[in-house]
Amino acid sequence: MKISPGKIITLISGKIAKNIGMHSYKYFYTASSEVTNFPEFVIVGMVDDFQIDYYDSNIKRAEPKQDWMNKVTEARADYWERQTERGVGNQQIFKVSLDILKRRFNQTGGLFMIQFILKKDCL
Repeated sequence: MKISPGKIITLISGKIAKNIGMHSYKYFYTASSEVTNFPEFVIVGMVDDFQIDYYDSNIKRAEPKQDWMNKVTEARADYWERQTERGVGNQQIFKVSLDILKRRFNQTGGLFMIQFILKKDCL
């Protein structure tokens, strides 16, 4: 099997990143309309492909999804309140954006969904 130089660099950089503690986080923002049994707005936070928190338009609050998230936020009593406020704010922004897109695409009814993904690699 022949391995190209690009693949070697990718393999090496991947191993180096893991050894020096490289992590990634992603936030998935999803707005939808007329999707049965699905909230109009959802935020899912991930670190290294593990879900860490969650917000949706039905529960209207941010919730930790890992026990260690409670531990690392203990010293910041207002952390989950602020995350909830951000969720509510983003929900409003995405609702307006979804309505604008529906009008621009002349979509008066039916399923419509937009998703935004924020990804950051960090040490």
